[in-house]
Amino acid sequence: MTLETLSSGIDTVWVVLSAAMILLMEGGFALLEAGFVRYKNSVNIIMKVFADITIGTLLFYTIGFGLMYGSDAGGFVGVTGFFLNGDLSHLDVPVSLETFWLFQAAFTIAVISIVSGAVAERINFRAYLLYIILMTAIIYPIGGHWAWGGGWLSQLGMQDFAGSAVIHALGGFSALAAAIIIGPRKGKYTPLGVSAIALPSNLPLASVGAFLLWFGWFGFNAGSTLSATDVRIGHIAIVTMLSAAAGGAATLLYTLFRFNRSDAPSVINGSLAGLVGITAGCAFVGDLAAIFIGAVSGLLMMAATSWLDRMRIDDPVGAFPVHAVSGMWGTIAVGLFATDGGLFMGGGWKLLGVQVLGLTALVLWGFAMTWFGLKLIGKLVPVRSTEEEEELGLDISYHGVMAAHQSHEFLDGEEHMLAYQEKFPDSNR
Repeated sequence: MTLETLSSGIDTVWVVLSAAMILLMEGGFALLEAGFVRYKNSVNIIMKVFADITIGTLLFYTIGFGLMYGSDAGGFVGVTGFFLNGDLSHLDVPVSLETFWLFQAAFTIAVISIVSGAVAERINFRAYLLYIILMTAIIYPIGGHWAWGGGWLSQLGMQDFAGSAVIHALGGFSALAAAIIIGPRKGKYTPLGVSAIALPSNLPLASVGAFLLWFGWFGFNAGSTLSATDVRIGHIAIVTMLSAAAGGAATLLYTLFRFNRSDAPSVINGSLAGLVGITAGCAFVGDLAAIFIGAVSGLLMMAATSWLDRMRIDDPVGAFPVHAVSGMWGTIAVGLFATDGGLFMGGGWKLLGVQVLGLTALVLWGFAMTWFGLKLIGKLVPVRSTEEEEELGLDISYHGVMAAHQSHEFLDGEEHMLAYQEKFPDSNR
């Protein structure tokens, strides 16, 4: 065995493990969202995550990867690599094509999961399945090609190491468009516009989900090196940790001093905001910059959450504040604090200008395509659940089960739905 072969094998193991860590983040999304929503909709959250993984994986294999990483056509889209076939010789990665695809597929699944939380408790399940196709086969791959696949933003020099813009800002603005089109949950806002609070069903569960996301983020960021011998791995891991800690600490202190209590959902989302904020610059900024980026991410998340309420836009888990707003800030922060080219590091305005341009293009792409895509899907199936389905809960309405119960009896298969409603009348609350 040669040294080159050994190094390649180690890199492959590193990237596969990183991909597995990112896939584990889906468990984090599931628990986080299930804990934030009402109990009667928690199974629906889990089923959407499974749909993200299964349908998203297959669509990215057949179509998405080719559009994202295939041979460039005019800086806009890839045209080879569908089903991992065709000319992909232009890809300069230290691991095999299959290994690289696996890592990128895990990223793709994360994007659609961002949208899932913003439309929780009221999206029609069939409409959501159709939207998964749109996001994983078209919206994310084409936007990703611009910045990562050799497209026009990549050619301009945009820096987004692990996806503050490509994944989080794009996904977050897609989530915003979806939340606006589908509308708020029944009873969320009074006729006078006052916001009603739907208490999270299980905050300990949500916190476990956040911890899983935090853990997986080390694979998300450090794994993007695609090499186990990359000397930047340690630094990437440190700034990831510092930014997450700063985001959580900033929101903890903010809520403590403003409301005289530390608000658990805010602190959870503050830490996640810090993770999102550092994702673009984790390989480019220093430790102190990472702390500042994380703290600002947490505070911006709080401001964006208040803005959503003022605009009467219902986002049950805070997908837009956490992913879109923090992702935007993190992308811009690269242009300010990058040790090579950042404005505050003596690099001038060029990188900052490219970052702002690229960010603007990606969020407009995600928002517009989701807006028109859901309008089109609405011609095929209703995009929103009926009032009856929403009142009963999407668990029973779409999946015929509750998250948990104490029955030890068998149910008549053909009368399954009716039996649940009669035996568990409290399930409609």
